Parts: sequence; C-alpha cells; structure tokens
Amino acid sequence: MEKVVILWADDEISILKPQIMFLENKGYEVITVSNGHDALDEIEGNPGKIDVVFLDESMPGISGLDTLDKIKQIAPHMPVVMITKNEEEGVMEQAIGSKISDYLIKPVNPLQVLSTLRKLVDGKRLVQEETSMKYQQEFRHILNEINNSMDAAQWAAIYKKIIHWELQLDESKITNMQEILATQKETANSEFSKFITKNYLDWLDNKNNPPVMSHDLLRSMVFPDVKDDRLTVFLLLDNLRYDQWKMIEPIVSRYYKVEEEEYFYAILPTTTQYSRNSIFAGMMPSDIEKNYPDMWYNDNERGGKNLHERDFLGEQIKRVFRKPIKYDYIKVTTTENGKAMVDNILNYSHNNLLCIVYNFIDMLSHARTEMEILKELAGDEKAYRSLTVSWFEHSPIWEALKILSEQKNIQLFIGTDHGSIRVHEASKVVGDRETTTNLRYKVGRNLQYDKRDVFDLKKPEDGKLPRPNVSSTFIFAKGDKFFLYPNNYNHFNNYYSNTFQHGGISLEEIIVPIIKLRSR
Repeated sequence: MEKVVILWADDEISILKPQIMFLENKGYEVITVSNGHDALDEIEGNPGKIDVVFLDESMPGISGLDTLDKIKQIAPHMPVVMITKNEEEGVMEQAIGSKISDYLIKPVNPLQVLSTLRKLVDGKRLVQEETSMKYQQEFRHILNEINNSMDAAQWAAIYKKIIHWELQLDESKITNMQEILATQKETANSEFSKFITKNYLDWLDNKNNPPVMSHDLLRSMVFPDVKDDRLTVFLLLDNLRYDQWKMIEPIVSRYYKVEEEEYFYAILPTTTQYSRNSIFAGMMPSDIEKNYPDMWYNDNERGGKNLHERDFLGEQIKRVFRKPIKYDYIKVTTTENGKAMVDNILNYSHNNLLCIVYNFIDMLSHARTEMEILKELAGDEKAYRSLTVSWFEHSPIWEALKILSEQKNIQLFIGTDHGSIRVHEASKVVGDRETTTNLRYKVGRNLQYDKRDVFDLKKPEDGKLPRPNVSSTFIFAKGDKFFLYPNNYNHFNNYYSNTFQHGGISLEEIIVPIIKLRSR
C-alpha cells in the first residue's frame, strides 16, 4: 500500500520535529513548509500526491485562513486540519465555515495527530474492514435462519436484517461483500417463496398464525389510533419498500418521531388493483366483487381498477366504528394534485382521519421500463433508493407533512400497498389472447408454464380472488423471475431484465412497512 502523504505548513516547523519523526516512524510521508505560499505551491505542483494538509492558523505573509480558502479553490475535497493557538470562537467558526476537516490546539500531541489522521485518511478503510467483518460473522447466522423453519414474524425480522446489511455495505462501498449479500438475498427469496406457497392459503382461512395482511391493515393497525381530539393521517406511498423507508426515515424524523416500525404482508397479487383496494375495503378481492359488484373490475374488463377507494374506505369505517367520524381522502396522481394538496392541507385538519394516497413511486417503477433516462437514473438498487430519497425530499407530500407537523398532536402512519423487486430471469408462459400482460403474475385460461417458477391457483376462490372465467388460473412469479411469452422472447427479455416489477412473491413485494409516528 502506498504511503499516506501529509503536507504540514507551520512557521515554527522546526519545533515540530518530534511529531514529524513520530509520524514517519508510523509509515507516513511528511512534507514540511513554513508558510502558506509554499503550501499552495506544493499542492499545485504535486496534483494528487498529497492526502491531507496540516495548516497553522497564524503564519506571516498569508494567514492560515486565507491559505485554506485558496487550497479549497485548488483542491475542494482536500482534507485540511487547522492547527491553532487561538481558541477564539470566531476563528473556529470561520475555519469550520470554510470546511476544515478537523482542528487541533497547540501544543500538538503526537497521538492526537495520529488519531486525526486515522479518522480522515484511514477512516473509510477501517469502517469497511469493521463492516465487512461484522457481516461475515452475521452471514452464517442469517443463512442458518433462512434454512430453518420460520414463521411470518421471523421472516420479517430476517428481511429487515438483510436490508440493514445491504444499506451498510452500500454506504461502505464494499463490492465483494455486496455480491455475497446479493446471493444470500436470492437464497432467502427462494426459501421465502416456498414459505408463502405452503402457508398463504391457510392464512386466508385464519390458520397457522397469520400475519396482518392488506385487508386487515386499517382495522388492526390504524383505526385503533383514531381519536376524537386529534388528526390521524394515514399516508399510503405506493410501492414503498422497507429499504426505501429506511432511506427517507432521517428526513421524516426531522419533524416526526417514530413510535413503532411495523410491517404487514401484502396480499397476492402484489399489485395496486388488488392490494390497495383490499386495504381500503378491508376485504379480500373476491369479497369486494361479491359485495360491491359495480365497483370491481377484473383484469380482463375495461375500466379504472382503483377508482372507488374513497367509497371502500367509507364503507369500512361504517362497519368498524359504528359511529360517525370525520374523515377525508386525498389521491395524488399528478403534479397539479400535489400542489392543490399542499395549498389546502390545513383545511383537512378538523378531521379525525385523513387518508392520502400518493402515486409517485409506482409511476417511477413502471416508467423505468419505458424511459431510457430513468433506466440510467435507477440502474440498480442503490440508485433506485437514491432516486426515491431525492424525489421525497422535494415532493409536495413532504411539504404537506411539514405543514401538518406544526399542528399539535398529529398521529401519522406511513404505509404502502406493496413493494417491488428487480427482476433478472425470464420464465416462459403460453396463454390465449385474454391472458393478462403483467410480468409478475398472470390470470388466464389454459396457461402453460414452468411449475418450478410459479405459485399457481387453479381455483382462484381458494386465494379469495375473483374468477374472471370458469377455467381461469392465477400464477405468481417466485423470486426474481418475470413472465414472457415465446413471441419476441429475446427482445423483451433484454427490455425488461433488471427492471423493477411487482405482482409476485418476494420479500421485497410482500413484507412491507407500516410506520407509526407522532409530530414533534
């Protein structure tokens, strides 16, 4: 490994020989100069060579602060440590405002210098080594749990643990460990698909300790917190995965305190038409069709599939509360909707319950398969998360939440309808013209498919799903598979591979967040 090169500028450099020898004995190379002009000449004359600058604040000719300004013009990202006899608050504030990396007070202790160097120069490497070591220790534990029999709560805990390490390894930029984690995540999804196939239908019959699912969400986790003396807000950010929530959590936490971080299991298919209608109706899709035939459209029928969420919500409130409550519903699908929501958000504060559906993330995941610019911006998991954060921080919904936070005693729930998975491997399906076009699930007659890749429901009523035709079958893709027809197979394989899709069975699509917060 190449030596770390330090440039030390001090008009009393001869007095610092013991510290310099100490650093050289530790393997560092130290270049010494006695004034700011020489320091700037060294930096300009040796681009890329110097790793960190130690800069005396009080030097004749050109001061340390003036030298610092010029260093930042030449090398904006150069770590600079200010060394000073002057402990005046104004001097320190000016130095910090000029983006120094650290400061030391004379007389300088060699161990202090070493500690600062390790933090600035070796910090990244040390963090990487520590993170890598901890994940390697955790790897076997996670693998053992994946291969053991687990219930729904244990699977949720494992998924959260995998996401924790995915975010840690992303932040530390440990490429080799990221590849190992990706393989472990793939293994987890394979086992999770088996778990869902084995237990899903029993859960719908209230057997085998079912988790909270879409049709239970409001009744179990939101409605109990609706009170007469405050506003409870349920914000549904569609297609929000747990990892995306963890990325926007620091932003939300500026104005809201997280009280509980929970999860629920999205129903199959993990799509807006099924899971979101189920959330607001408090029913499984077959029951919605039975009770509200004029407000349900099957996949093969024309008409908007999510046009009656407000009506479903009102009906569920009547059944659950059995008394009038003040509630309202906002759905944001366009920029104009978003602006109107921000302008009028305080007009909703007289309610006991306000439900907001925000459609951006779902549009982003679908648009990614259609727009080349989004393919560039959201090329992988990390970029997808980053794009979500950038959108959220500048979105109308965040503006609205900040305005609401100024009101006293706001109870906020942030949830979703389902997540999405980055698909990689195509699986061929043959069906007739009425077979749906979804990539992660299909419903049709006489479907032909690889049974290893799917969870199939030949009797949709077993999964509490409507039956569009007498011989309709539902199939759901497992893991990172996606369905393609044989026609133009290679073209569509290249087109859709590595895009974010939903509708099937994966940790990312099914185990989704529901967060309880309170305004600060």
